[in-house]
Amino acid sequence: METSKKIYIFLILITIVVVCIYAQSIIIPFILAILFWFLIRVIKKLLVKVKFIGRMPKWIITLFSALVLVGFLTLAVTMISKNIKTLSTTLPVYEANVNKIAQQINQQFDIDLMSMAGNFAKDLNFGSILSSLFSTLTGLFGNAFTVLLYLLFLLLEEPLFPKKLKAMYPDKKRHEQVKKLVDKIDHSIGSYVALKTVTSLLTGFLSYFALLFIGIDAPIFWAFLIFVLNFIPTIGSLIATAFPTIFAVLQFGELTPGILVLSIVGAIQLVVGNFIEPRLMGNSLNISPLVVFLTLAIWGVIWGISGMLLSVPITVILIIIMSEFPGTRPFAILLSQRGNLNETKE
Repeated sequence: METSKKIYIFLILITIVVVCIYAQSIIIPFILAILFWFLIRVIKKLLVKVKFIGRMPKWIITLFSALVLVGFLTLAVTMISKNIKTLSTTLPVYEANVNKIAQQINQQFDIDLMSMAGNFAKDLNFGSILSSLFSTLTGLFGNAFTVLLYLLFLLLEEPLFPKKLKAMYPDKKRHEQVKKLVDKIDHSIGSYVALKTVTSLLTGFLSYFALLFIGIDAPIFWAFLIFVLNFIPTIGSLIATAFPTIFAVLQFGELTPGILVLSIVGAIQLVVGNFIEPRLMGNSLNISPLVVFLTLAIWGVIWGISGMLLSVPITVILIIIMSEFPGTRPFAILLSQRGNLNETKE
């Protein structure tokens, strides 16, 4: 009996992986829609606290919250598109600076990189690098119609869910228990998504002014890249710092601007990631570092860069949900950082 149970679990896991691989065009937009839905709920809660807005009908507040989020996303994509065009026009300068940088390295470190830099400049296509970078970012929002469609149905279903829950559990005591459980999960996930978005926005916002001060081309694009990559723990912040650093060196043809970007943006990442984020989020990101790297690798193989961006939010949500059920609680403890699941609930 125990052996057959393990076989069933193994088959279910294989089925889930296969479905995730072949149905990613459906699942990824749905996950994005869920994350946006949680953000809309957070915006609604903030708006309700305002006296004259709180008196309005709920559907108007929901509509306004959705428009705020969609407007922000539209503005971000529009500004990024303009910044990509700006970068594209300066590509010849970047390519010409490769030899200049190689000469500087040769003079300072007595390393002959001229021939290597020449071949590198010929083979390196900055246009394709920028295109692939932009396609990775917009790939998450590329199928915008599907995401908006899922989001619309989630918003339409939201008012009906309490009625369905009451119909599913007619017993008053049982209904109160389930409702309390759902509210707890909703609060935990909503808090995590909202606070992670706020800390990533803060990092991108401060990085924008730093890059603008240094004089980096298309600072909005790099700030948005930093904002998105900050959803990937540890590795994301390193990559987000490395990209503008490299392009700063290529833009100016000198090492000094790159060192400035590395120092200032790196310091911002360090302060926000190690001081501000823990104070805001507390221990809501109660996930083992080993699990973080494993999930990055697993979701990266399954969904590529999109999977890496969504890996930690998905894992945190799974831990929060599994911690509320006796049957799956041991798995949540195994995935948590310290084994104390109470940390995920505040």
